[in-house]
Amino acid sequence: MTASNNRGPAERPARAITKTLQDGVRRTVLPSGLRIITESIPTTRSASLGVWVGVGSRDETPALSGASHFLEHLLFKGTQKRSALDISAEIEAVGGETNAFTTKEYTCYYARVLDADLPLAVDVLCDAVANSVLDPADVETERGVILEEIAMHDDEPGDEVHDVFTEAIFGPGTALGRLISGTEATISPMTRAQINRFYRARYKAPQIVITAAGNLDHGSVVRLIRAALAGTPLDTAGAPAAVRDGSKRHRVKPPATVVRHRDTEQAHLVLGCEGLGRDDERRFAQGVLNNVLGGGMSSRLFQEIREKRGLAYSVYSYGSQYADAGVFAVYAGCAPGKAEEVLELIRAELAAVAAQGVTATELARGKGMAKGTYVLGLEDTGSRMSRLAKSELLYGDMMSVDELLARVDAVTLDEVNALAAELLTRPMSLAVVGPFDDGAFPPAS
Repeated sequence: MTASNNRGPAERPARAITKTLQDGVRRTVLPSGLRIITESIPTTRSASLGVWVGVGSRDETPALSGASHFLEHLLFKGTQKRSALDISAEIEAVGGETNAFTTKEYTCYYARVLDADLPLAVDVLCDAVANSVLDPADVETERGVILEEIAMHDDEPGDEVHDVFTEAIFGPGTALGRLISGTEATISPMTRAQINRFYRARYKAPQIVITAAGNLDHGSVVRLIRAALAGTPLDTAGAPAAVRDGSKRHRVKPPATVVRHRDTEQAHLVLGCEGLGRDDERRFAQGVLNNVLGGGMSSRLFQEIREKRGLAYSVYSYGSQYADAGVFAVYAGCAPGKAEEVLELIRAELAAVAAQGVTATELARGKGMAKGTYVLGLEDTGSRMSRLAKSELLYGDMMSVDELLARVDAVTLDEVNALAAELLTRPMSLAVVGPFDDGAFPPAS
């Protein structure tokens, strides 16, 4: 996808403006600044709809850490015309499903229904996002639910270690280092008034993209959305918000080793460094490099640590990208007594790839994995709906499938090896969750 981070807010249209982006994909900008993008897939009998808000946990103050996630829970608890039961029952009565999730940079509310029931999905989701009443009793109920969710997450060391690593890289009090869920210390005192102010200040039409994919007609979807939002706080005048600014890099912390003691049967390790930002043109090369290192059963790390030595059941590498930052890391879960050996093997493999590069055969396999994963991931309406939204919200542009595959094909051996030499020699931080005390692992460097 082509980065367009310099694109500023467009001039506010006096009327809705519609254009065709690709075959079957159309985009309409409403006078409010809200964007509607659809992809027509006539061969399906389903439709997926998403309301995407360009607000996530990194947009919160430290005191309001977790507000975006708290709000995500509350918007399904009732509106001026629907109770929480009504919201779920109306969708389930037609065999559909609805849910939501929060990330560091955006929040999504989505539904998947039969094509004939798309009007219902539009009405229910738009009502929930625009007209939530945030009843004080519901705030208290969901506060308890979220605190249980936080406690449950703390009981999953394989998940917790990634949060520990993120805090080690960015710092626990920073925009990217804070937990998406917030903590008990921030969720417990958060008031209904604080959440409502966050809701009304952040959930503005220019920040919202509504996408749909399936057996649908774009014009009909636009009319349904306009009718559902008429007279709501989202029925205002504005211009689409620019993509999140990535021109100033988010600071990373000096390399650190962080050990979180847990009486577990397995040790969980994440070793990694600062990675590429979302608009870095080398992200395609990083995707190929990731596949070679730890992207599947044929990857170097999987073969070396699991297949040859049987030291870990799960071992993989991954990259996370944000507007102004990124991480590249390796995860492994193993017996506590094998942790030091596994860590040594990971470091050795990273050093070998940095020094010697990957082979032409590995390059071809890594590119094939990247292309196959992307195309096979677009086999359902939900993933296509997500593709539309992420292209608009995160990049401000939409790359066709053929264009994306061509970008992967264009990655050269020299590009991958140059990136490996730079990326894999960066200072590494280590996060460990397991039955260890501080000082059990040497300091990061």
